[in-house]
Amino acid sequence: MHGGDPVREPAIEANGVGRKYRRGWALRDCSFRLPAGRICGLVGPNGAGKTTLMAIAANLLQPTDGALKVFGAMPESVEAGRRTAFLAQEKPLFRRFTVAETLRMGRELNPGWDQRAAENIVRAGNVPMEAKIGTLSGGQRTRVAFALAFGKSPDLLMLDEPMSDLDPLVRHELMTTLMAEAAQHGTTVLMSSHMLSELENVCDFLLVMSTGGLRLAGDVDELRNAHLLLHGTRSDEDNSQDHAHGLPAELTAHTLVEYRTSGHQATALIRPNGPVTGHWQADTPNLEELLLSYLRRPDAPPLITPQAQAPGRTYGPNGSRTVAA
Repeated sequence: MHGGDPVREPAIEANGVGRKYRRGWALRDCSFRLPAGRICGLVGPNGAGKTTLMAIAANLLQPTDGALKVFGAMPESVEAGRRTAFLAQEKPLFRRFTVAETLRMGRELNPGWDQRAAENIVRAGNVPMEAKIGTLSGGQRTRVAFALAFGKSPDLLMLDEPMSDLDPLVRHELMTTLMAEAAQHGTTVLMSSHMLSELENVCDFLLVMSTGGLRLAGDVDELRNAHLLLHGTRSDEDNSQDHAHGLPAELTAHTLVEYRTSGHQATALIRPNGPVTGHWQADTPNLEELLLSYLRRPDAPPLITPQAQAPGRTYGPNGSRTVAA
């Protein structure tokens, strides 16, 4: 059974969280709220700080700066540990254990263990209970790792690139299982992934990181609707009228995320500050278009929607944080 009422507190609340190693900052001044019950995609290039953030929430690392809470409790507390499950990319399992022994270990280590949920996930993939972990395929091992995570009955499930080594068919099957289990139990899911097209089909919340900081955070539809994707024709006259960085004059009134040209074609992703003038075709970007623009332009102005904003932080009218707390 899930503990408490996960709706009363955000699943994760981070306020100025940072983690520094000898080589530099892996995560810096990270502030956001993840509401309970959401399926959240955590996106960013390698080294952006995604794994560090999840490790802090899972009490595997201590932050150098700031504080993070899980359902209102510190990650090192018994309450947070009981309500949280973390599946690392390596999916560590004992290779000499059978599947049944692995699930029994989960049952003995976790007071709120749900044996039926764990067995259902394993059996849905036709994984033999008597098989040793070391003899299983990658997809079968991942399924057993999922069974361990869901068997714990977590309120917050964190997945670090859980399906990066699987073929598309197995990924689709496991993603379907994941979504069904999360919906049935009301589990909050935080999942890092480089599979941008897959996130579009499952995630309703988003955190985008780059170079150790947060660039986007909020409800997927709200983030998409805050942007316009513009397509137009670039004429020779544009060069004489461009402002900084070759940007057409009519776009300088808006918050620019990305401006690209290819021959006579121009594409811009903006956060509009009023009507868009000029000969542009304007559309709402899909999730993949939005993510790729922010990943290509890590210096773009960040956007943290009100629902994702941490308390006590100062934000501008467009959701960018304006003053360090």
